[in-house]
Order: sequence, then C-alpha cells, then structure tokens
Amino acid sequence: MNARDLLREAVRALEANKGRSLLTILGIVIGIASVIAMTSLIGGVRNNLVSGLGLNAARLVYISAAGTMNQDTVDDLKAVMPAYEAIEGTAMSYAQKKVNDKDIGISITGASNQYYEMTGQLKLVEGRLFSQQEESADARVCIIERNGIKMLFGDPQASVVGRTVELNGRDYLIVGVSESQYPSEDNMQAFFPMGTVQNDFNQGDEYLSQVIGLVREGEDVDAVMSETTTKLATIMGYSEDEAQDMIYCYSMKSSIDSLNSFMMSFQLIMGAVAGISLLVGGIGIMNMMLTNVTERIREIGIRRALGATRKDITAQFLAESAALCVTGGIIGTIAGFAIAWALATVASSMDLTSSMGTSGTITPLIAPQTILLAVGLSVGIGLIFGYYPARRAAKLDPVECLRYQ
Repeated sequence: MNARDLLREAVRALEANKGRSLLTILGIVIGIASVIAMTSLIGGVRNNLVSGLGLNAARLVYISAAGTMNQDTVDDLKAVMPAYEAIEGTAMSYAQKKVNDKDIGISITGASNQYYEMTGQLKLVEGRLFSQQEESADARVCIIERNGIKMLFGDPQASVVGRTVELNGRDYLIVGVSESQYPSEDNMQAFFPMGTVQNDFNQGDEYLSQVIGLVREGEDVDAVMSETTTKLATIMGYSEDEAQDMIYCYSMKSSIDSLNSFMMSFQLIMGAVAGISLLVGGIGIMNMMLTNVTERIREIGIRRALGATRKDITAQFLAESAALCVTGGIIGTIAGFAIAWALATVASSMDLTSSMGTSGTITPLIAPQTILLAVGLSVGIGLIFGYYPARRAAKLDPVECLRYQ
C-alpha cells in the first residue's frame, strides 16, 4: 500500500467518526496553539525591547571617567582605538520654561547626527535631523519630543516644524519631532547640535556628559572595553590602579544577553506548561486509536486474509494517528497565531512596554522554525502515541479476527 492509499484510508476512517475525531484532536489543538502563541508572542516582546534600545545596542560602549572629558579626549581615544567604528560625545543640560503659568522641565541633549543615528535615540515622526552646516555653525535649531508639542503649543496635533521655541531668552528653530521615550505631562526632551548646547546652555563649558563608542562588527566587545579602560587611563594620566576606580565602561551587550536568557527561560517554562496539554492530547490519541482497533478487529482480519502484512496494518493505523495530529497541528497553528495577535493587540493598547522606552507596539514573531516546530510536534505525537495501538492491531491473529463478531 503506497502513501496515497494510506492517506486515503486514514481520511476515510476519521470521517467515519467525525465527532470522536474532533474531540480527540482538541487536546492537540490546545497544546499546539499554546506553544505557537507563547513562542511568537515572547519573540515579539523581545524584538520590541531590543529594537527600543537601537539596532546597534549590542555594539555600543558607554564610557565615563571621573576627570573632565572633552572633545580632545575623544579625538585622542579615536586615534588609539581603531576597534571603534565611531566615538561620539554628548553635552547635557536642563532648562525650564513657563507656559500658561505652568513650569515645564526640558532635558537638553547636545550631540552630532552620527551619535543620534548610531544610538537610535531619535525616532523621527516629522521633520529631519540637523544638517552638516547647522552642526558646524552651532546653529540654534532643535528637535523636540512629540509630548512636548502640547506642553509648548497647547495643541498636541499642531504642526510645529518650522516654528520657533524660546529658551533662556533665545529662539530655536524646530526642525523635527521625535517619538517620546518617556512620556510625561510636565517634562520633555529636546535635542540640539553639540556646540549649541555648550555655548547657549553650558556657558562655553566643553565638558562632555557622556561618551559612546560603536564597536566594529566582529570585534569582541568585552575585549574592546578592557582595552578602552587601559588606553583612556594613559590619555588622562591615571595609573593602572586609579583607572579601575576612575574609568567606567559599560555595554548594552550584557543587558541584551540577560534579556535573551530571561526570555528563553520564560519561553521554556511556558513551553513546558503547553507540553502538558500536548501530553494529554497524545494520551487522547492513543485512547481513540485503541478503541478503533477494538471496533475494527474483523476488518483487520479481512485485510490480513486478503494479503495485508503486519507492516501494512501498522502503517495504516500510524497514518490515521498522524492524520489526526497533523489536522490538530494545522488548526492549532492558525489558532496560536490568532491568539498571539490578539494578545499583542491588547498589550499594545495598554502600552505595556512604553515605560522601557519602546513604542509599545508588539508584533508577534512569525518565524519559519516556529511553524516547523508545530508540524514536527504534531507528527511526532501522532507516531509516538499511535505506535502502540498500531502494533497491537498488527499482532492480532487473523483467524481469531475473522471469528470476532
């Protein structure tokens, strides 16, 4: 009996007991749907959190030192650290503005376009980044967060690109609007060219609040951080012992690795819970197949009398078991993705991830390996739990089967 005949016989046998078949595969459907939903949803949450950190998050090294770091320090570090693709500094400041008798706190960041691009800190929803000419001229231009539109102009839907905002007695042209990282009703962020912040808000102080390096692809981030500490200590005149206390390098790679580890552990736990449903479903498959064998003893005897071998009988019942599980797997896969999208929509509407600086929009991860996992589990359960009933049917004595009423 070839594969097509086996499939045809399996479908015919299942159609003869539609109600029993549907109830039997319910456990498989629930188990597969649980695995698919949890796997795709957890993958989506992970991607959302990692994307919120920026595409280059794992290659970013945050560098700080107890002494004063300025652009000369950054230039010296660039010269001795070819392992970095780029090293950029930032100047931080703070300002307050009274609008309609309400004090608004404005956190100010000054940096180059390259800094904003490599960190992914700015997610523009309107306008543009600063031009090269504006950066070189320390132009009075800025980018504000979306939540700042209502604070400064009263209307959250107002078009503000091209308008000016007055800070500390100076007017700044708004050239862009970015997604809000940490929405607040009385605090906002604004972004400026580096020189603008140093000249207008820091009274000409060239001190850099933060230095960030982008490690080249293929470089060992931990080794680069260690080398950075050593080289920066030499540049700033620290001894080896002083460097351990005065210089600090930190990478998001460790955080991302921890996040991946946590998500994997959570996924394994949820998978184990879903596995219980699959186990129950598999037992249901075995129970149904044993019942089928008992009900079809005479049919088995007739098949054996017509020349069917034990191998043919085994293959027939295994095909029926596998067909049940694959059907349950297909339905479970579709249901699992539907559940994942529904849960993701609910989570996104509740903005559960916005507190971590992400957009709050969760998109389930529909990966080919997830679908292969579902198919593999379905076929595996069918073969494992269908094997005993199939072998039991194959071992029946043909003569006794023909006598069975």
